[in-house]
Formats: sequence, C-alpha cells, structure tokens
Amino acid sequence: MIVLRNILLFVLILGIGRLTALDCAAQITRADALPDVFEGVGITEQLGTVIPTHLTFTNESGEEVALSTFFKAERPIILNFVYHNCPMLCSLILESFTESLREMEWTPGSEFDVLTVSFSATETADLARDQKSRYLNILKKPAAADGWHFLTGSEENIFALAEATGFGFKWIEETKEYAHPAALIFLDEAGTITRYIHGMNYPPNDLRRALVEASEGRVGTTWDRIIMYCYRYDASANSYVLQATKLMRLGG
Repeated sequence: MIVLRNILLFVLILGIGRLTALDCAAQITRADALPDVFEGVGITEQLGTVIPTHLTFTNESGEEVALSTFFKAERPIILNFVYHNCPMLCSLILESFTESLREMEWTPGSEFDVLTVSFSATETADLARDQKSRYLNILKKPAAADGWHFLTGSEENIFALAEATGFGFKWIEETKEYAHPAALIFLDEAGTITRYIHGMNYPPNDLRRALVEASEGRVGTTWDRIIMYCYRYDASANSYVLQATKLMRLGG
C-alpha cells in the first residue's frame, strides 16, 4: 500500500494530464510503464468541445443550478476539478491557483468566473461552502465571492462533465483515494473549451492570456490583444511563448 501511495503521489504531482497518448508512446517504455491501476487517469484534451451546460449541480448555498446559469454573464470561465477530502494534491492545486489569482489584477466576478467542481459525489454543499470561505480568505478579494463558485453534484452529472472535458479520474480502492490529474480548463462565454493549463503551477500571465484568448479579445486591454498577437500557446512547454517572427513584424 505504501509503495502504491508513493507512486500515486509522484504521478499526480507531475501532472499526468500533460501526457497525451503520443507523449506516452514516446516517453514511457514497457519497462517503466505506469501500473494498470492508473489506466484511464489523465487529461484527453477536448479543445473546441461545448460542455453540456444543461447539467445541474448544487452550489455552496445548497441551491440546484444548471451550468448554463454561469454563462449568462458572458464572461470566460476557468473550470477546475477537485475533491475536497483529498489528503494532499487538491489542496495544493487550490492554494497554488488562489495565489495566482491574488497576483492578478483581475478578479473573479468581474473579468471572468471560476467553477470549482468536486468530482466526489459524496461531498456536500456544506463542505463546498467551507472550502469557498477558506480560499476566499486566502485570496483577500471580497468581490470574488460573486464569481468563484464551488459546486457538488450527482455521480451521473459529474461523470458527464468530466467526460466532456476529457478529465479522467479513478477511485483507488487500495488507498481509499482518487487518482486524478491537475489542470485548469478555460471556457468561452458559450461553454466551448478553448485551453488547458496542466499541472499545479499557474503563472498569472498565462492565466490572463488564456482568459483573453477565451474571450476572443473582449476581456482585457488593447495591450492584452497586442500581447496575444506576439504569443502563442506551446503545448510542450505548457505555457505561452513569444513568437519572434510576429514580434519583428509588429516592430516593423
């Protein structure tokens, strides 16, 4: 059990979601392949897919809401999956994400919204409310309370949303824990998936660029649109990188 737990933690911290099927074929040999227990765990990117916004979840106030409710403000949305009883990884994910939000000039509820969805159907709205309070206290942006939503739901709706976004997770009976990847998923105002940022490190500038991209330039300043012209997302680097040719063209 100890060995399995250590392997699980190691894989999750690396951000298994960053590995596509082709990456796995190139990087993992038969000799060092992951145990079968991790089959189906990871991110299969579904860029361009519209999530099923008719699905209903329970918000931190105990109210049943359809996902479509959160798109009425016509702002880009950051979606992330966690489970709040996670012994380590999910709290690290949320703490890292919250620190990045603190460093940003933008605030949830103003330029964008955040949906934090528990993928454990046993977790309750009371737990979600406590978690929201905890991370808002860390964020220290009171206005974010209107834009950061903590949702719980039924197993059926959780799996439907996870499948639509390519989020693969699995209950590990031996450790009584979930194996799951770490990623932020960016959605445009219609619920279309526009970008994934994998792992547990979320540079504020990358968050901003992904939000500008998701809004097709409607969020941000003229300078943000110029920056997006000069940068592109590099999947291998899991970040936005400067394109020298476009920079030279702009300079010219």
